[in-house]
Amino acid sequence: MKYVILNNIKYELIENFKDGFNTDEVISKATDYFNDFDYIFGDWSYGKLRLKGFCKKDNKLFNAINDFSKKDEYIKNNCAYGCKYFVLEKINEN
Repeated sequence: MKYVILNNIKYELIENFKDGFNTDEVISKATDYFNDFDYIFGDWSYGKLRLKGFCKKDNKLFNAINDFSKKDEYIKNNCAYGCKYFVLEKINEN
C-alpha cells in the first residue's frame, strides 16, 4: 500500500495503471478543490497530468458526473486510449 498526504489529507493509492502515479506531479497539481472528493483520479494526456474528483454516493457533492461507480465509463469516454492513470482514495481517520 502506498499513501500520500495532499492538503493535510491522507490518501491511499488504490489503482496505478501502467505506473501512472507520480508523487511530485500530483502534489504540485492537487489543490484544496479536491478536499471534499472521496477519490482523486489522474490520467496522462500528451505528457500532462489531468486530475478529476469522484464521490461516493453518500458524499454531499455526489452527482452523475462525479459518481465513482462510473469511473470506467469516464476512462472510456474522456481519456486517451490506453493512457496511464491512477486512483487515490481519501482515508477518513476519525
